[in-house]
Amino acid sequence: MSSGRSAGLLCVKASEPLVVGLGARVARDEVPQLCEQMLAGLQATGATEVVCDAGALAVPDMAAVEALARMRLTARRAGAGMRIRDPGPRLAGLLALVGLAELFGEVEEREPPLGVEEAVEPTDPAV
Repeated sequence: MSSGRSAGLLCVKASEPLVVGLGARVARDEVPQLCEQMLAGLQATGATEVVCDAGALAVPDMAAVEALARMRLTARRAGAGMRIRDPGPRLAGLLALVGLAELFGEVEEREPPLGVEEAVEPTDPAV
């Protein structure tokens, strides 16, 4: 008999941040469970920072903003910091609109996939 692994949480070393992933959509009734899972992950790993990966969030709405705010509060109460990875422009705009953008510090962006090059415009200055 085996038990399935919790969705969204990754095991990490204490020196590494705990990574929590949001799904494509966050419902308000899922927020307490997300906070409990994150808190359990913090306690199990001893991590002092949480990185919330919002890259898969397809529908950024106020439920997602509420989830992030409550998760940040839970992390702070546990003595950990929290930042957001790949928030997307709509989620970043919602966080700014409600005055929460600065609470999450700098957003973390992933590197582009290998083989993807940035375009250079002819009017760009030489480096």
